[in-house]
Amino acid sequence: MAQKGVQLDRETFSCLICLDLLKDPVAIPCGHSYCMSCIKTFWDDKDEKKIHSCPQCRQTFSPRPVLVKNTMLAVLVEELKKTRLQAAPADLCYAGPEDLACDVCTGRKLKAVKSCLMCLISYCEKHLQSHYESPAFEKHKLAEPCKKLQDNICPRHDEVMKMFCRTDQQCICYLCPVDEHKGHNTVSAAAERTEKQKELEVSRQNIQQRIQDREKDVKLLQREVEAINHSADKAEEDIEKIFTELIRLMEKRSSDVKQQVRSQQKTEVSRVRELQEKLEQEIADLKRKDAELKELSHTEDHNLFLQSYPSLSRLNKSNSPSINIRPLLYFEDVTAALSEVGDKLQDVLREKWTNISLSVAKVDVLLPHPEPKTRAEFLKYSCEITLDPNTANPQLLLSEGNRKATLMRKEQPYSSHPDRFIFILQVLSRESLTGHCYWEVEWSGKQVYVAVTYKDICRASFLDDCGFGKNNKSWAFCCHKTGYTFYHNSVSTQISAPHCSRLGLYLDHRAGILSLYSVSDTMTLLHRVQTTFAQPLYAGLKPFSYGATAKFCKLK
Repeated sequence: MAQKGVQLDRETFSCLICLDLLKDPVAIPCGHSYCMSCIKTFWDDKDEKKIHSCPQCRQTFSPRPVLVKNTMLAVLVEELKKTRLQAAPADLCYAGPEDLACDVCTGRKLKAVKSCLMCLISYCEKHLQSHYESPAFEKHKLAEPCKKLQDNICPRHDEVMKMFCRTDQQCICYLCPVDEHKGHNTVSAAAERTEKQKELEVSRQNIQQRIQDREKDVKLLQREVEAINHSADKAEEDIEKIFTELIRLMEKRSSDVKQQVRSQQKTEVSRVRELQEKLEQEIADLKRKDAELKELSHTEDHNLFLQSYPSLSRLNKSNSPSINIRPLLYFEDVTAALSEVGDKLQDVLREKWTNISLSVAKVDVLLPHPEPKTRAEFLKYSCEITLDPNTANPQLLLSEGNRKATLMRKEQPYSSHPDRFIFILQVLSRESLTGHCYWEVEWSGKQVYVAVTYKDICRASFLDDCGFGKNNKSWAFCCHKTGYTFYHNSVSTQISAPHCSRLGLYLDHRAGILSLYSVSDTMTLLHRVQTTFAQPLYAGLKPFSYGATAKFCKLK
């Protein structure tokens, strides 16, 4: 009761404008008291209308009352301060607009600190004490302040809903099973909460596991970003080095050719100058001879003429070569040769630049990439593949633009090459396979191998481990009339599937996926390999019976 008295005293001596203890209290003619500054400000705002009223009882005054400090009231307020009754205890916090107010408080309500799920009432700290002290409230369930306590009341029976209908998945009161929920599967709300709590814990565990998985994925992607950046920086350095070396080589070649041109220019000009000097000397000698003959032709002494003529008319044989004027083509052949080299270089650069651009475009990060389902989706990753004649076993005949391989009894006249399979009846593609690739193979005969392999697979050994699927560098599907067999590192896996003459192979190099499909109106998965590819792959074909054929199909 003491606390209640303090509360009443505080409310008695509080200003109804600022809701705080009175400061310089004044009493206006109607008897209500306010802080002098509060009522003064209140009336100043209304001064234009010349109407001054009490904020509480609305009584009006005219003229404006003169405000005088109420000395007795001021003393009482000071006494209240001295006894420290003016400061509400920490547990007496008034409810703000956003707070849930105590349902028991009268007048200015305190903030609720708990809600009772049995009483369906929210209590401030003061009014909550009975729940802690009285045994009658021992079984009451206290919860954090809840604004929707009435939602726990059954709208039909006006009773607290302490049961749960599993049939309708809703809370009900103890009377509901008698009528509208009759025959339903009902349990206590506490029992259902226990079950749901178990499910909640499982859900939380799943969520926490997913959080851990996603955090690992985030770290993995962060490492991927770092790897991409590092790889790009390294590629940029290598590109700069390669192009710098190419530019240096081109500049050196340019300097060498220009030096040769200038050296040859000097030699040829020297030869021409030497010949020119000989010709000029011959011209001078001929002019002198002509002058002597002219002078002799004018002499009147016949005897002198006849005596001098034989020696003067005799011409020395010219040692100068004949001059054949050619078209002005001296170093134009050099320019033509360089132009031809330039054209070839540009052709190579254009061809290789496409491969470089495709290589850049194929850069892929380790993100979820669903495998295609329909043939149209597979064809988005289609690639043109041709066979490399330098790798073909001599008994394999390549045809149809080096896309088809046929096993022949007679050896083909292939030249010697270090990449050739000498003893194993197989051939590799010219193109390497990285990123996402899809290609199709048509085959006929008793037995054909369709494979992918690293480029450094053994080529010239007598041993069978050079064959597709007989080592850790290749993955092969053996196709025969009764089914298929997958081989890797000499380990075989039987694949039970109907015969199909057209097969599709899908490669996700980064994810380490190689899939074999039978191709028809629908794509049927025959086998999927999940591994790790450490190098670019090359497609391989191996017709294994005479007359057997295998062909890379055109898809574009």
